[in-house]
Amino acid sequence: MEFSLQLSEINWLSVIVASIVAFGIGGVWYSPLMFSKIWQKELKLSDEAIKDANMGLIFGLTFILNIIGAAVLDMFIGSESTFFSGLVVGLLVSLAWSTTALGINYLFARKSFKLFLIDAGYFVTFFIIMGAILGAW
Repeated sequence: MEFSLQLSEINWLSVIVASIVAFGIGGVWYSPLMFSKIWQKELKLSDEAIKDANMGLIFGLTFILNIIGAAVLDMFIGSESTFFSGLVVGLLVSLAWSTTALGINYLFARKSFKLFLIDAGYFVTFFIIMGAILGAW
């Protein structure tokens, strides 16, 4: 399929909804309810360092990156999709690209396996749910 045709078939409403949901998943995943303290410890980030960050910029750019990821995932899922096929594509994308890229980076950066599991688990969850939303739409 031609690239311009794929771009024209993106369902932008589903991309925005999937991006909002993915953003919410990140908010819960990296919150005190789940992994924030372990994640901070593994990265050696103090509470002060987090408070001093430009969270508006971080959240804004994160949302833009979510939109880009969702739009490209929507192109891979295609217009003839279902909830389940979108879920499977999201799982495969997360395992084949996100977790492998994180794994390679974390090996060379000598980051902990615990940190890898937290971050990779987030991306697997993120892409499965995003894929299911895009596929069902």
